Amino acid sequence: MIKATLKTSESRGKPLVATAMGHLGRRSARLAACVALAMLAATAAAAAPAKPYDRMAPVDAYLMDRAQEIALARSAAPASISKDATVLVMTRTGYETAVTGSNGFVCWVARGFAGATDWPERWNPKIRAAGCDNPQAARTVTEIAKLRTAMTLTGHSDAEVAARIQAALRSKKIPPLAPGAMCYMMSKSSYLSDEGDHDMAHVMFYVPFKDGADWGANATGSPVFGGNYWFYSPDHQAQAAALPPLSVLLVGVGNWSDGTPTAMPGM
Repeated sequence: MIKATLKTSESRGKPLVATAMGHLGRRSARLAACVALAMLAATAAAAAPAKPYDRMAPVDAYLMDRAQEIALARSAAPASISKDATVLVMTRTGYETAVTGSNGFVCWVARGFAGATDWPERWNPKIRAAGCDNPQAARTVTEIAKLRTAMTLTGHSDAEVAARIQAALRSKKIPPLAPGAMCYMMSKSSYLSDEGDHDMAHVMFYVPFKDGADWGANATGSPVFGGNYWFYSPDHQAQAAALPPLSVLLVGVGNWSDGTPTAMPGM
């Protein structure tokens, strides 16, 4: 679920926004001022966007032309992966399958509200976070994002959405996160945040841990950004404790999905 560019937070260990969209967060000091969907990170300032989005826009503002959405979703990963992937598109009531794939990957375009409910750009109608989840992530993280998106679009409250996610995870209607869950977010056409250059080529790894310390995430000089999947701000410890531990770890890459080079982020 959730188009994203990263920024780092001022205090080490502050969780990233993750969309998807996960989930989204802040980039490094060099790219300071940009958020990645999914989720995300740890050393510069987590300033609010210049233009706050305090309420949901009309649903039409979040919709895309179907063919354009399929193309954007596929651009999240190299064609060798995305050409055989299932592709989702968002409708007025949630995601539906536009293309049935054969390799277990699921490519889709997250909107801001597919990720953390406390992200300042949650309702930004420009957010288009193309991601391609591998089979392990698709069974769990994609399903969470689909449920969250459908319930949000049909007018349910954040509390109702959280309760439904908790119930689905407890009943294993949405299965526990499997080892190796990851996502490609390498589209040069994504829009992850109003800040910075709006985009970042990266891959994300989903881990059932409280944080990414065992990966060295957010350490000085580390290429790994880390943050909580459920919330952007660390001020939600009680709510996060009611949900399974889930962190998003991001690593910037040097090429877009089409093979053209991009600047690598630094910490």
